Amino acid sequence: MSELPPSPDFESSPDAYSVKLDSFEGPLDLLIHLIKRNEVNIYDIPIALITKQYLEYVEMMKDLNLDIVGEFLVMAATLIHIKSKMLLPRPDPAQDDMLEEDPREALVRRLLEHQKFKAAAELLHERAVLRGAQWIRPDGRVAEIAGKDYAYEPEIEVDLFSLLAAFRGVLERAKQRPKMLLPPEEVPVERRIEQLLAMLSETDACGFEDLFQNDVSRTGMIVTFLALLEMIRLKLIRVFQTAAFGPIRVYKRTRPADAPQPIGDPAASKTND
Repeated sequence: MSELPPSPDFESSPDAYSVKLDSFEGPLDLLIHLIKRNEVNIYDIPIALITKQYLEYVEMMKDLNLDIVGEFLVMAATLIHIKSKMLLPRPDPAQDDMLEEDPREALVRRLLEHQKFKAAAELLHERAVLRGAQWIRPDGRVAEIAGKDYAYEPEIEVDLFSLLAAFRGVLERAKQRPKMLLPPEEVPVERRIEQLLAMLSETDACGFEDLFQNDVSRTGMIVTFLALLEMIRLKLIRVFQTAAFGPIRVYKRTRPADAPQPIGDPAASKTND
């Protein structure tokens, strides 16, 4: 069954709604995302730039009332500490006894180790998918239309940080729209989820930015984004892009029986007890 389970008795405003990040990535993944996005050498991280962008992401997650685990804030403190150490005068390289480890080296080692574990986990996942004769998303209709010589480009699932970057772009472009004086409309996250599901039911897929086309205020856009995060957590949708940092598309999916319950649902509390 693909529809959202019955809503709890209350309806939440965006300020009161906290999206859990259990199914998303951690602080090392955010750093790797920023390194790739800036196309910099992992062995020579521009720590000032990466620290600035990392803190911007953390602030954005806090503004969205996301349930940030302590690791993100610990990593923020680590980056600031590394940045401060790199601002100090460096010892003379000619004096061997005065040589010190680059303040970034410990972080680089952690990132490289993390990448190894991620690569191994992804390889195991790919093998499991092949053994189960499953595909990320069926492309039979596309291949049938395009012909057997069609070179299909597989889509990759989008992580939280790519979603945040895309949402940031939505907010920036919204600033260029003409100002509209409309009475404020408080749409609860739960109701916005129902609206998005109805929209996705009318098409095979929808562009990420298209889901915000009816939002006329920043608050409305935030509600839509929180609804999308909750829909991902509830396994109501999947979000893909054809290449790193490429256009994002949202697909409605059949909700599995073991999917999490909505936040605040009495059934969810019983599950956690």
